[in-house]
Amino acid sequence: MAILSKIRERSMFLILVIGLALFAFVLDPSTISDFFNASKVNEVGDVNGESISRQEFAEALDAYKKQTGNRVSEMQAAKTVWNNLLRQKIYKSQLEEAGITVGEADIMQALFDSPTVQGDQRFQTSGIFDKSKLKEHLATIKDANNDEWRAWQNYMVSLRDNLEKTTYDNLVSSGLGASLKEGEGQYLTENTKVSGKYVYVPYTSIADSTVTVKKSDVKAYIESHKNQYQVEASRDVKFVKFDIVPTLEDEEALRAEVAKLIEDSEDPNNRNILKGLKNTTDYVAFLEDAKSDISLDDNYKFKAQVPQGIADKLFEGKEGEVFGPYKDNDYFKLSKITKITQLPDSVQSRHILIPFIGANPSGYEPTKNEADAKIMADSLLTVLKADSSKFEDLAKELSSDKGSADKGGFYDWFGYNRMVPEFRDFAFEGKKGDMGVVKTVFGFHIIKIEDQKNFQPAMKLATFGKKIEASEATENTIFQNAETFALNLTNGKKYIDLVKEKSLTSLPAVGLKVLDENVPGIGNERAIITWAFGKDVEVGNFKRFDVDGGYVVVMLTDKTSKGLMSVDKAVQSVRPIILNEKKAEMISSKMSGATLEDIAKSSGQTIRGAVDVNLQSPSLSGVGYEPKIIGAMINAKENKVYTKVVGDRGVYAFVTEKKELPTALPNYDTYRKRIANNRKNKTFQMYEAVKKAADINDSVGSFYGIQQ
Repeated sequence: MAILSKIRERSMFLILVIGLALFAFVLDPSTISDFFNASKVNEVGDVNGESISRQEFAEALDAYKKQTGNRVSEMQAAKTVWNNLLRQKIYKSQLEEAGITVGEADIMQALFDSPTVQGDQRFQTSGIFDKSKLKEHLATIKDANNDEWRAWQNYMVSLRDNLEKTTYDNLVSSGLGASLKEGEGQYLTENTKVSGKYVYVPYTSIADSTVTVKKSDVKAYIESHKNQYQVEASRDVKFVKFDIVPTLEDEEALRAEVAKLIEDSEDPNNRNILKGLKNTTDYVAFLEDAKSDISLDDNYKFKAQVPQGIADKLFEGKEGEVFGPYKDNDYFKLSKITKITQLPDSVQSRHILIPFIGANPSGYEPTKNEADAKIMADSLLTVLKADSSKFEDLAKELSSDKGSADKGGFYDWFGYNRMVPEFRDFAFEGKKGDMGVVKTVFGFHIIKIEDQKNFQPAMKLATFGKKIEASEATENTIFQNAETFALNLTNGKKYIDLVKEKSLTSLPAVGLKVLDENVPGIGNERAIITWAFGKDVEVGNFKRFDVDGGYVVVMLTDKTSKGLMSVDKAVQSVRPIILNEKKAEMISSKMSGATLEDIAKSSGQTIRGAVDVNLQSPSLSGVGYEPKIIGAMINAKENKVYTKVVGDRGVYAFVTEKKELPTALPNYDTYRKRIANNRKNKTFQMYEAVKKAADINDSVGSFYGIQQ
């Protein structure tokens, strides 16, 4: 009661606060968020100072999810929508700077030119697209302001966005041509061959252990290459997983329970006799009453299609025999043979398809009702039974299955599971030469069995299956193990000591981003990401989570802020670069002499030869890929010694002895066009460059309650 009293005492104060907030909102709706939170939570980011509001993001997100039929996850949708909004804002600002506007007339023309719109029969007159019909339709639904109008609005917005992108790309591409001189230069660069001699001192000639790379070196490197080492905000965690898996005791108990279903038993509630699988004939009811985890499959099975561990026994059995319990993947099963026959494994047939209204049209719009379609199919069957030679011509003329009609309705050899059940049953259970009418989801088929081959035993099985799962006692034990682990951490025990003590496995998940939902090693667990980015969660904090199939105890091990990568994170990728730079300096300091012979002697290396190498295949024999060195040799003066040239694999000294220029071409337009086309095809790189130069503030995480 004391709590209720306090609430009543404070109620007038709460009403006053809410009233003031609503009053402020009436005066200026944008101020309500500022009233409660100075961080302006009504925004999810901005591009070059132009904000992207929560409402704009939410509407775009909702439209995208509807467009994709909600087939993408929330976070996948959020990432796509954010990138789309970025692209729109960036293209729009670029076009505004260029003085170009995409207007309503442009959008309407794009709408008229849309193949989807032009192909819509509602907007056609005598099979030809009619603009006036589209305009009339849009005017009608605009007045109604219904969901269809909003869908058209979204479509026109997407057309506008595509127009802005295309316009900008075309604008930039129009200035990205190439000259014939550039074409000639490209031809010469690619096809000039050089021969010469060189001394090569590999980086591997100096042991890594003799070179010191300090953290200050790594820091200096990433600060001088800032653009290459920008990172998003991320989190690193490590975790121990406690999987709920059945024990051997659980499996044996389940096996015994399944075995009881073979024979009849007495119902403990009313003492009626419950038929077991051995004596029942109503298999659907049996599986339902026994709570089978698999449904009845009434199809015939060949030997290769049944569980191979029991296949031999099954195909030696007789109708009515029950086999099991046997383990098949994650189930214990019982199987009863209900029917044995001989079936072909492949059939050839012809058919004529007569669809009806309500059937699956399969690209064809039916005009007949079901009764009329059946009358037509029966009439055709009568004609064909009198003269089957007409089948091919009638199929070409009347069948709506265009895939086979052109072949006279012919289907070459197909397997048992290729066709819909009704078609399949007629083709495989009938005899060669049989003809009949069969109804399927596509309509009525007049079918003729042309041939059958490879007859072999097949059987129908009534199979009961129970998924092998952990018992309640096992689940409780695993839960207690996870709880105890977390409790020990709370009481001050070290994570690594606990892992060793209990013989557990600790796994890392590195670089988790704010909009991620998948945690490597665990799966789709958005809750863990949200926790890891919590404002009050610090390195060393931990939490137990319920996950699919068990529990995990997760510990936060590192927090990375948006911006320049930390030295610790950069070491792994930067250290090899700095190592080679330092080795290059060490090698160069010892590389002395005026001739290759002197340089080889001072470096402890031999002189090597390069014959007819070029940039189309920039490799040196015995060394490997070295485009920098081959490029340097092509551009070097002949018979001049060049030394201390740093390559990808080591340091070089070389002499270019001969250059062989390619045969001059009468025209270099082919190469010019290739350069121009290559430039014009780099619209993605162009956008990425503009995006990189833009001032982008990404706070999409705040939309999901994560304050970074």
